[in-house]
Amino acid sequence: MTDFLNATLTAEQLSTVSELALAHVGDAVFELLTRTELICAGSRRKVHDLHAQTVARVTAPAQAAFVEALLPLLTEEETAVYKRGRNAHSHPAPKSATPGQYARATGLETLFGWLWLTGQKVRVSELYALGRNP
Repeated sequence: MTDFLNATLTAEQLSTVSELALAHVGDAVFELLTRTELICAGSRRKVHDLHAQTVARVTAPAQAAFVEALLPLLTEEETAVYKRGRNAHSHPAPKSATPGQYARATGLETLFGWLWLTGQKVRVSELYALGRNP
């Protein structure tokens, strides 16, 4: 059985994964961290409230603001991954976000996906905490 929670891709394997595919994983990682944070902050909340708070935090504008706090803290390699994701050609931005916000959010998701798939889960958690408390 493959352990997908702890799967780690090699540099060669990652070279075949597109930036948008990394963002696909990173989106899920960011949302899981957000949901976990909200539960840890008060598990007696109503599910509807948890959902609303999660949705508010995982929008492109919120993620764009989040990543701005992280940029000075990224390593050279992390910055390069972020920029690859930010510059990836994706579909048009949703009405709730500017193209710039959407691009920065995609960059953040790409970074989180890359960190997750390279087994750097402690770094993902560290960056998430730093982005929440700039």
